[in-house]
Amino acid sequence: MPLQTVEPQRLYRQIADQLRSLIAKGEFATGARLPAERDLAKQLGVSRPSVREALIALEVEGRVEVRTGSGVYVLDRSKRTAAPVEVMDWGPLELIRARRVIEGETAALAATLAKRADREAIARALGEMKELAARGVVPLDADRAFHVAIVRAGGNAVLTETVQGFLDSRLGPLFKKLGGHFETARSWQSAIVEHEAIEAAIAARDADAARSAMHDHMDKAHQRFSVSWRRAHAP
Repeated sequence: MPLQTVEPQRLYRQIADQLRSLIAKGEFATGARLPAERDLAKQLGVSRPSVREALIALEVEGRVEVRTGSGVYVLDRSKRTAAPVEVMDWGPLELIRARRVIEGETAALAATLAKRADREAIARALGEMKELAARGVVPLDADRAFHVAIVRAGGNAVLTETVQGFLDSRLGPLFKKLGGHFETARSWQSAIVEHEAIEAAIAARDADAARSAMHDHMDKAHQRFSVSWRRAHAP
């Protein structure tokens, strides 16, 4: 299969471009199953998460369909008009890695600098997350409020706007599609437990523990989005 090694610059876009071109040329016919993630990653010389982001981008465009437990299949594009994913869309898994770097430090700053009102805002957002999840509602807005309350506690406008930009990117089509495959009631319950550890460390004014808890949360979020398609919906 004529795949080419790609350079590490917005990898998922380059991977998606290659796969899109191969599909257009008939290398993968309508209804054909694409090679497994691990095989594509090996041939392209990239990580499996980058391949996953590319496949999600192609699914958003309506070029492929992910069938849990079966594989990724090429769809008939003859009657489809979906445009390619915007070039500026960040890869969701790459975004989580960036958030780990920044928000680990914002959590540490919050533990050191948070005032009573800040700690109350963090606790209030966590409580809302729990309440929504208990009702079976995805607590995305409350999750955003939690992370924004943490960065605001540090009193740095640049960091606040940066984290808000990260969080807003989750509303894009790539993250929504990825979440549709991997976010479940169980995964949100796990995330809430991780948020509780972050909130507790900030309340205890333990900067090292807050940083570590945030790193742990981001690492586990990355893991949740990186499991096999089959395991994502295992009982």
